[in-house]
Amino acid sequence: MRQSRKRLGDLLMEEGFITAEQLQSTMDEMDPNQKLGEALLQKGLITEQQLVEVLEYQLGIPHISLFQYPFDTNLFSLISKETARRNLIIPLKKDGNKLFVAMVNPMDFIVIDDLRLSTGFQIETAIATKDDVIKAINKYYNVDDALEELLDELPENEKGRADDVTDLNSPVVRLVNQIFTNAVIQRASDIHIDPQETKMVVRYRVDGVLRVERVLPRHMQGVLTARIKIMSNLDITEHRIPQDGRIKLNLEFHPIDLRVSTLPTVYGEKIVMRILDMGSTLNDINKLGFNTLNAKRFADMIEQPTGIVLITGPTGSGKSSTLYAALNKLNSEAVNIITIEDPVEYQLEGINQIQVNPNVGMTFAAGLRSILRQDPNIIMVGEIRDKETAEVAIRASLTGHLVLSTLHTNDSIGTVTRLIDMGVEPFLLASSLSGIVSQRLVRKVCRDCIEIHEPSKREIEIFARRGMKIEKISRGKGCSSCNMTGYKGRIALHEVLVISDEMSRAMMNNESFQRLKELATKNKTIFLIDDGLLKVKQGVTTTEEVLRVAILE
Repeated sequence: MRQSRKRLGDLLMEEGFITAEQLQSTMDEMDPNQKLGEALLQKGLITEQQLVEVLEYQLGIPHISLFQYPFDTNLFSLISKETARRNLIIPLKKDGNKLFVAMVNPMDFIVIDDLRLSTGFQIETAIATKDDVIKAINKYYNVDDALEELLDELPENEKGRADDVTDLNSPVVRLVNQIFTNAVIQRASDIHIDPQETKMVVRYRVDGVLRVERVLPRHMQGVLTARIKIMSNLDITEHRIPQDGRIKLNLEFHPIDLRVSTLPTVYGEKIVMRILDMGSTLNDINKLGFNTLNAKRFADMIEQPTGIVLITGPTGSGKSSTLYAALNKLNSEAVNIITIEDPVEYQLEGINQIQVNPNVGMTFAAGLRSILRQDPNIIMVGEIRDKETAEVAIRASLTGHLVLSTLHTNDSIGTVTRLIDMGVEPFLLASSLSGIVSQRLVRKVCRDCIEIHEPSKREIEIFARRGMKIEKISRGKGCSSCNMTGYKGRIALHEVLVISDEMSRAMMNNESFQRLKELATKNKTIFLIDDGLLKVKQGVTTTEEVLRVAILE
């Protein structure tokens, strides 16, 4: 008698990956044509690795990690790159008349039949994660064809002809596209192209940390730089001054926006490209990692009809994502939202966005004055950089508008002193400021290789200094899905400072930083370090990551 196969949801619950409530809510919300595994992945309730492990048990098909797998590259001629990418499969090895392939969906019998007919082999399948398969296809299929071809075609001293950088089939164009595709697959936030004395280094920033992707010969610098400049509409004849541009493209059927910045260095132009993923889900305020108290305080702040809310932190700390998530929450046809930004990073539907252009006199302050004549309810100022912008923003908030903006400061209380140092009148600040959110990004422990450890003596001390106890610490030991780093993805730490009446009075009287800090503590403010340590207790991140971005006092 054939044993009935267990259902995927039941297996995931047995393993403790999801709860019955999570399963039920996912099944209620998912599309009728969607698979349960896909819906759970989309909601972030399970990882691909967890899904593959359970499918292995359910289907009786082995799962395989492609990280550092010894591929037989001769087999790649049996399955074309297009077929591999379309069906998410990759050949592993052959044994007699059997061909072993890794598949994301090993139950796709049509693909298996097609492969049997086209290759003449019996097909044996193994399950692999989608991430693993895509990375392997990009790494091993024609990986260096474009590079080899380019090196063959380019004489040592040639700068690159015009048709090299505009012809879509030329090696340099394919190489640049490959650099972009690999960056998106690895979920990089920035691509750095660094010219050096004897070589050119391409680096990706993944989860906040830079790592070398590939090293190119020095004489390729000219054509590579020219290609990127042409794509971003920059002047290819100008090498002496910094330039800024944008590239819009579709990669893997996914709209991607790149913000390009060039900078002349002694060895040529350094190019940094920030990747803005248009399909990103960061527009949901509930996915930003606020803890319950901070989420409520932040929601109360942005739902006020007037006042100014500031989001602070260094470059790359996720300020824009928080701002956009707040605007998304407030966006409705009943309100007029206008933003002035430099540059406009994400384009939001139903919101009027203005790009700063100092060359024609369109500065933050000038744009803000014009916005006030456009009958706005909510104004977002990309960044407060000087006294003039700060004063116009504060006056706008005093005349019945909600103003959201960002500022580069270390913490929430430091923002108050920074604005007063800028020359803003304390009484204006005290009467307009609703609250300040300070934030940083830390790496999350990889859920696929997480291990529970005893806290060290130093960690117990650190927690005790902040009035907390710690019994266990989570760390990633390193696996293929996190590139052996132990971390995958990032989460924000927040410090949400609500400006109480007492604090307004202290600001008006120009009282000390220390006094403001005492009042914040009295108001139960969760400081950055505390929010970080709470996330360590929940097993989301590590103590090292928190201490990298927050100061222990």
